[in-house]
Amino acid sequence: MECAAKGSPRRCSGPANRRCGGCGAVFYCSVSHQTSHWRVHKEECGRLKQQMCRVVLLNDFPFTFSREATYQVETRCSFLDKQGIHCVGFWICECSCGASITSSDHLRYDKGWNLSSKLCPCKGPLSMLTKKLSSWNEYYEWRGIPLDSPVALLLHWPLTIYQAIQIASVKQLIPEPTDELCIHYLGPEREVYQLAVFGELHALLPGVRVHIDFVGPAIPHDRDGETITLCSYAHCIEANCTCKSGTSNKSSSITIKLHSGLYHNRYTQLTKEFIPDLIIAPNAGIAAYKSWLPTIELIREIEIPTIFSDYCEEACHLAANCISSATGSPPTIPVQLNPFRQPLAVEDSALILPCYSNCFLFGI
Repeated sequence: MECAAKGSPRRCSGPANRRCGGCGAVFYCSVSHQTSHWRVHKEECGRLKQQMCRVVLLNDFPFTFSREATYQVETRCSFLDKQGIHCVGFWICECSCGASITSSDHLRYDKGWNLSSKLCPCKGPLSMLTKKLSSWNEYYEWRGIPLDSPVALLLHWPLTIYQAIQIASVKQLIPEPTDELCIHYLGPEREVYQLAVFGELHALLPGVRVHIDFVGPAIPHDRDGETITLCSYAHCIEANCTCKSGTSNKSSSITIKLHSGLYHNRYTQLTKEFIPDLIIAPNAGIAAYKSWLPTIELIREIEIPTIFSDYCEEACHLAANCISSATGSPPTIPVQLNPFRQPLAVEDSALILPCYSNCFLFGI
């Protein structure tokens, strides 16, 4: 853990092993740093204490590996290695080992889970959804996947899109039912190298033609304008499985187009082809990046429903303050726990609060 007062005029005197007795969410290197930082921390201490009370709920997952992925996770590398998926296929982006590899062309079209057909959703569902999914447990049961399968570590991307659509539908912000849906997806990073997992939207949104514009500075310039059509599900590792037959899903279509740059700079060009029904910004970090301000102002102007996610509740609180300052009103969709957050804790968090990719959702 880092000292919460790091960056103050006085340098840290040692490791940050002195925990705040009020919230229990931050640490300090010394009594002097803790005392001098109180004028800053007192504004957040009570709020962080409330968030710490929800730790058990945040860490509540149904998987057989849940405890080692939450409370006892050492490093992502060690966890992925135990699952047999470390540095394999599109799993390579899930730890720091893949940082220098994500520009390689071999990841661009990787379609495989590197898991057996029993452990991954490589084919269509055996039955149509009869009710809206509300938990990982319901999803795994519907898809016939055992709870020792790690596929949720990647499926949180399409399932978060599914959850965002459900939230917008309940609020009557987008039409339901619909046979066509256009989504602007802001700030993708590792997802660009895991595109095959978005094929699961065939199962989640049957009969719907889905077009997703990925927009963000992390998209390589040489892929700007690239269109990917996902005709099937991500493949299993078995050579003779029917998922390799090349049969396409005829009832729905999933296309993704990549756009390099900031959303407010690319919006006019994007809307020449499709007007979005919904904007989704995963792990947005609104309070951390000044470039969000013109984008928030644009979203307010165009009045397109937007769902944001972030790693922890505190990040959402800070984001809500930024949105209020920029628009003059707070988010209209309150902060809520995402049932389809990634079930693997984020390493090196600045707070002791549990952090998960796509952990909380809120919107305007």
